[in-house]
Amino acid sequence: MSDAQIRPALLSDDGSLGELDRATWSSLHAVSPRPEPPYGPFFDALHRPEDFLVAEADDERIAGYVRVVRSTPLASNAHVRQIQGLAVHEWARGRGVARALLRAAAVHARNQGARRLTLRVLGHNAPARALYEAEGYVVEGVLPGEFFLDGGYVDDVLMGISLTD
Repeated sequence: MSDAQIRPALLSDDGSLGELDRATWSSLHAVSPRPEPPYGPFFDALHRPEDFLVAEADDERIAGYVRVVRSTPLASNAHVRQIQGLAVHEWARGRGVARALLRAAAVHARNQGARRLTLRVLGHNAPARALYEAEGYVVEGVLPGEFFLDGGYVDDVLMGISLTD
């Protein structure tokens, strides 16, 4: 699926992105509880369509999304963007969708004037960490045992990449 098209999210993607988010929920990457009905809207005041890029398959189904936002509201930190969500449908995995979304996120952040792009990943999420490392992200910090999930403590790993190189 290297031919997936990456585009900005639209308000009309709300239902599809909500379904994707629920379908991909896993304690491998989620620190919040599994979503339960009734489900609210995917987009809200803190999760705006303009913060998301979506990967669309040839048949126009949404294959995945990435959320790219400022990491803080501080002017002194305005040069940093953070990935705060990446999800790929099961049917689209292994086809380069996550890699394409990461690359598009970097371009998107750079176009907003960012010099750095960061993300947080759970220490036990080896597949995601391997992908991020393959795309040039490096571990910049670890918060040991930051989360208690499924009966065990899990590290929170901060990774980042320079957008100026």
